[in-house]
Parts: sequence; C-alpha cells; structure tokens
Amino acid sequence: MNETSFIKINHADSVVVCLRAFQKGETIEVDGQTITVLQDTPAGHKLLLQDTPAGKEIIKYGYPIGHAKEDLKAGQWVNDENLKTNLSGTLNYEYHPVNKSLEIDNENLYFKGYRRANGEVGVRNEIWIVPTVGCVNGIADRLVNRLKAETGMKGIDSVMAWKHNYGCSQLGDDHENTRKILRDICLHPNAGGVLVLSLGCENNQPDKFMEMLGDYDHSRIKLLVTQRVVGDEVEEGMNLLREIYETVSKDSREEVPISELRVGLKCGGSDGFSGITANPLVGEFSDFLVAQGGTTILTEVPEMFGAETILMNRCKTPELFEQTVSLINDFKDYFLSHGEPVGENPSPGNKAGGISTLEDKALGCTQKAGRAPVSGVLAYGDRLNEHGLNLLSAPGNDLVASTALAASGCQIVLFTTGRGTPFGTFVPTMKISTNSDLYARKPNWIDFNAGELLQGVSMVDLNRKFIEKVIAVASGENTLNEKNDYREIAIFKNGVTL
Repeated sequence: MNETSFIKINHADSVVVCLRAFQKGETIEVDGQTITVLQDTPAGHKLLLQDTPAGKEIIKYGYPIGHAKEDLKAGQWVNDENLKTNLSGTLNYEYHPVNKSLEIDNENLYFKGYRRANGEVGVRNEIWIVPTVGCVNGIADRLVNRLKAETGMKGIDSVMAWKHNYGCSQLGDDHENTRKILRDICLHPNAGGVLVLSLGCENNQPDKFMEMLGDYDHSRIKLLVTQRVVGDEVEEGMNLLREIYETVSKDSREEVPISELRVGLKCGGSDGFSGITANPLVGEFSDFLVAQGGTTILTEVPEMFGAETILMNRCKTPELFEQTVSLINDFKDYFLSHGEPVGENPSPGNKAGGISTLEDKALGCTQKAGRAPVSGVLAYGDRLNEHGLNLLSAPGNDLVASTALAASGCQIVLFTTGRGTPFGTFVPTMKISTNSDLYARKPNWIDFNAGELLQGVSMVDLNRKFIEKVIAVASGENTLNEKNDYREIAIFKNGVTL
C-alpha cells in the first residue's frame, strides 16, 4: 500500500478514508475530480465524494454502510451524526455459493508444541486450577501462590486459576453454557494438568461435571471437593497439585506441523484503520493457515450484521449455510427479545476512531476471515471438530468472545485493535495494532504493528513477518499479555440469577 493521505478502498465507494487529519479547505483529487474538505476531519474517518440526498446509501468496502440522515455535500465528514444504519430485524437469506481457490502453496512449516496423549497439541505447558463455582476463588488463589513458590515453576510455563462468578444460581441453557466453557478449559491442550476445585453444594455438581470430561487422563486432571475435606483444604489441594506437577514438569516441546495450529480471530477497540490494515493482515494469515491445513475461527456474531451474506455464501454446503443463517438470526432474536435494536453496536471509542455504523464495523471485522470457505459452524461452548475456517456463536464483548474462542480449542487468539487494550484470555492473546501511533504509544500492550501497511510495506512482506511471529508465539515466545500477567476468563451470562 503506497503512502498517501487518503484511501478509496473499493472502486464503487462513495467515501474515502483519511489516513491523516484533514483541515477545512484542503483539497483532494479522487478519480479525476477535485473535492474540497468542508470540515476538519480526523484520521481514520470518512470524507464524502459526491452530493448525497437524505435516505441514499453510503458505500464503503463496496457495500452499503447505512444511509444519509440528511442531505450531504461532497467533501463532508461522514460520521455517526449524519449516517444511519440500515439494519433492523431478522432476514430471510438465499444461498448463492461463492467458491474461490486460495492459491497458496503448502510450505511444510513447523512450530514447537506439546503433543498430548489424546493427539491434541498445546503451545503452552501450564497447570490450571478451574473452580466449578465462584465460591472457591479465594482458595484457588492461595493454591496458585503456594505452588508457584514451592516449585519456582521449573519445567512448566505458568500456574493459573481461572476464576469466575458462576457455577451456581443458574438454570437451563445459562447453567449449561457455564459447564461447557469450564469443561472446555479443563480439556484444553495448553494445560499440562488441571485441578478442578469444587465447593460441593453448587448447582454445578462436581461429580456430574467430571463426567462431562469423558475419558480424561487421571494423572493430569484431578478433583478436590472442599466441603468433603476434613481439616485444611489448601494442604489437600497442594498434595494433588504436587502429583500433577510431577507429571507435567517432565513434558517437553517437539516439532509439530503448522497444520495443527488452531487460531482465534478477534478485534476490539477498533478504529477506521481496522478494516484497512490489521484485519486484512489477519485475513491473509487466516487464508495462509487454512491453506496449510490449519484452523481459524471467527466469532463476534453481532459484529457480522451487515456483512453476514459474504460469509454465508462462502459456506461449503447448504447445511453450513443454514447453520450460519441460524447463527445470525438467533443472535438478532436475542437482541430483539431484550427490546434492543440489532444495529446499535459501535462503541464510543469505535465512533471516535472512525466507525459510524454496525455495517461499517462488520465489513471491516469480517475481513479477519480472509477469503477461505467456511468449513464449520459452532454453537457457544462447542469444541472444534473441523479444520479450516469456522464460525463460532459468541457476542462481540472482548473478554467473553476471546474466552469462547480459546474454549473451542484455539491455542492462540489474534486480537486486532486500533484504540488499544491490555487484556488477555486463558491462551496467548496476541495484540495487533491498526496504526503505528498506537504501537509507539503502547509498547507494553501491542505485539505486532499492522500500521506498517500505511507506510509502504507490502502485504506480502508484512504477512511473512507476521507468520514468523505467530510461529514464535506458538513455540513459546510470550505475548505481552502473558508477560504482564493480564489473563482472565469471562463467561456469557444469559439467564436469571436465583
């Protein structure tokens, strides 16, 4: 991408995106016409290319991103004040399959991972404490601190407690979703060993929960029900953790084909550059990984609204198309059932960064999925069973969606951001900045700078550098969220609390 002051993303667009701030009275040359800027317009925001009457659609990325609320003039700053979403309720969709070859060579690349007994591969070798209920979070913290101090974490990457507030006072699907996410964490290959920590009287009954784990390795996953312990439950927990540590600390990395890498795709704190730099870069990586036989997962279903047909028509089969239709409309029904509109998604930070409607956001967001066909559709809490590009049901909330991606089996989450965020979920959460200013301002948050695309670096060259970075992280290089110990989980709450 050549260095310039603005970009017209698609030839059909009626706006350009400012790559720097423009002042009133400046002029730009677009498609042979001279446009005078009518207002001071920040970087990342949109300038209109032609007079547009109220009600007419505004085009960006080659698709409508809403319609003008009022008569607008060429050179005007298009933002959330004068642009309105076209989104309303659920829709009926038709399947018009689009099959495109990725035309990417298989490069036989490898990373250094931990091969588990069930054949799955982890990129970390950690010991996790998973509470079945929030009542035992304090005990989990004490156990983590004791084990860290006692072992110095020799032979393991970390010891973590994945605390949450749930596991009791929940009913129906809401309760089952909590159990599924906690099950998925226990079975995740980044965990060399797990202590399931229970109180004993909670709705998430410990013995029934352990049945959900199936035929698990009893030397690596153990249960402690604190109400059943006579005396000091911390000492009893330490005895179990010492047994787990004795096994896990002997594990070692081995060479693993990149085809066994499973990567989650997420964005948060997005800005007007997200759909120009970081998301397309992640999309290029996703296509590369899928072409190598690997797996990527796109989620944030509400942030697909307005771009969903692009994904629907890339489904490999009519059955996957129907599942994707349900994925979209079920989430719209969720919004509508709570009396909320389906199109009021962009946050104040999104709007300040140049994203004006949900369609604007969605058309940038879905670029993380590249061009690959959709091979699988997962419900919330489901675990991966298909290679290639998958879609996962989860909300747009950063912590909830990232947790869901990791719970599905992703060993790493790639997280693009234009505004910046420090958090991470329970797997390495690699932050990719959309602009170089954020990368310079937050070196303790951002792992990789996609803003180089605005400074003359080609997508081919930057993607090669990015592939090397992801392989390094998969092979043990810590992400900044790991170095800072910014790691947590969040579970989707969708039901009554007793």
